Amino acid sequence: MEITKDTTIEDLVHYSVRAVSYLRDKGIKCIACGEPIWGTLEEAAREKGFDAAAIDTFVKELNKLGE
Repeated sequence: MEITKDTTIEDLVHYSVRAVSYLRDKGIKCIACGEPIWGTLEEAAREKGFDAAAIDTFVKELNKLGE
């Protein structure tokens, strides 16, 4: 699975437990973390104040986790 900024949080959770840990470490809670959120990776990151550059970094790092 290729992760993009438009990947839904739900898909990330189903894709990889490591993705859940990664998001939690960045302060982005997700379904498995006990605070359900919906929407895309970009939407969740922007809610937490991350800019486009940080989101691009998240996408790259999350894709590396899946390799």
